[in-house]
Amino acid sequence: MMLRPIRWLLRLFPWMISVILRNGQNVITAFVQIWANKGRSILTTLGIIIAVTSIIAVVSFVQGFGNFITDMVRGYGTQFMVVRPYTPPERYRAGLGRVTLDLSDIEAVRVECDALSRLTPFVYTGEAEVVYGSEKAEGVPMRGVTEDYQTIRNFYVDAGRFFGPVDVETAAHVVVLGRTLLKSLQCDESIIGEYVYIGGARFRVIGLLQRKGSFGPEDQDETIMVPYTTAIKLYPDLRKSIPFLVEADGEGNIDKAYGQITRVLRRRHSLQAGQPDDFRIDRQDQMVRQFERVKTVASSILAGIVSISLVVGGVGIMNIMLVSVTERTREIGLRKSVGGRRRDILLQFLTEAVVLCTIGGLIGVGFGFAISYLASLHPNMVELDTPWWSVALALAFSAGAGVIFGIIPAFKAAVIHPIDAMRHE
Repeated sequence: MMLRPIRWLLRLFPWMISVILRNGQNVITAFVQIWANKGRSILTTLGIIIAVTSIIAVVSFVQGFGNFITDMVRGYGTQFMVVRPYTPPERYRAGLGRVTLDLSDIEAVRVECDALSRLTPFVYTGEAEVVYGSEKAEGVPMRGVTEDYQTIRNFYVDAGRFFGPVDVETAAHVVVLGRTLLKSLQCDESIIGEYVYIGGARFRVIGLLQRKGSFGPEDQDETIMVPYTTAIKLYPDLRKSIPFLVEADGEGNIDKAYGQITRVLRRRHSLQAGQPDDFRIDRQDQMVRQFERVKTVASSILAGIVSISLVVGGVGIMNIMLVSVTERTREIGLRKSVGGRRRDILLQFLTEAVVLCTIGGLIGVGFGFAISYLASLHPNMVELDTPWWSVALALAFSAGAGVIFGIIPAFKAAVIHPIDAMRHE
C-alpha cells in the first residue's frame, strides 16, 4: 500500500516534464516571476529544500551503514551454511529428549553430498579459560574446527600457521589465538611457540588470527581455535550435539547442497514424511538477502517519514501562490480579455508552482550530497551511498508537491471573471 503513492508520483513526474516542455513560455514566465521576487521565492522554497536535503542525507546514511553491514556479512562467505541440532516443539512437549547430531552424521553428509566443497565440525564453547604465565582470560569463546574453517569463514592467520589435517587426526594440543587475547594475556606476537593452558591442558600457540573486528556485541578477535578432535576430548559432553559448517561448491549449487543435506539427515534420523526436521540449516546467502531487504525497507520508511516535511513546504508554496494570484489579478483579467482561456491561466500558475518546487528540490539534492560528502570525510565514517532512486523520488515528491499545492491557487486564478479582474485595485 505504501508503494502506490510512490508509483503514482513516479508516473506523474515524466508527464509533468512533458507538459512543461510543451509550454516553454509558461516556464519562462515562471522564471521571470521567481527572479523578480528572489527573496520571497527563497523563503517560499525553504521548506522544500530542507525536506529534500533530509531525504537525501537520511537515505545516504541508511544505505551506507546498510552496505557496510551487508559487505561485512558477505565477507564471512556467502556459500556456507550452518547445520545444527534443533528440537521441534512437538518433540519437546512430548519429552522425547535432546536431539543428537554426531560425527557419524557429519561424515555421512561429507561422503554423500557431492554439492559440497568443504565441511568442518564446529565444537563450540563460550566458557574456555586461557592461562599464560600469571595472566588469565576467562569466558573465552573456543572453536573446535578443521583446517577448512579458515576458508569457509575467511578466518586466516597473519602470523604463524593454522593447524592442518595431521593436527586434527592426532588431536594435537595446538591453538590459534585471536588478537584481542594478546591484550588480555599481556603479550605480543612473541607468544607464538609458547605454551598456554586451556581448561587445565597445555597447548602450544602456533598462530595468530587476522583482525576481524566486532559484529554487533561480539568481538570476533576474542577467540581461540583448536582441532575439533582436541575440543571433543576437552568437552566430551558435546560429542552428541555437534553443529557443522559446509560450503557449497558454487553459488548456483547452494539450493542443491541444502536439499542433499536435508535428505541425508532426515534418512539417518528416520524421519517420516510430515515429521519436522530435527536439525536447522542457516544459510548465509539468505541472511545477506534479509539484510538487503531490511536496508531497502528502512530507507523507504525513513525517507517517507522525512518527506512529511514536504507538506510544510507545500503549504508555504500554496500560500505564496495565493498571494501571487491576488497581486496579479489585473494581469489575469488582461489575459482573459484578449482571449486567454481558463486552462491557459490554470497551466501558467500551476507551472510556476511546479518550477518553484523543482528548483527547491534541486537545491535540496545539492545540499544533501554536500552533507553526505562532508560526513564521509570523517575517518571513522563508512562509505556513504546515495542511490539514484532516492534522488528521483525526492524530485518527484517535490514536483508533485508543486502540483498538489499549486492546483488551488491556479484554479482560483482560472475562474476569476475578467471584468472583476480588470476592476481589481
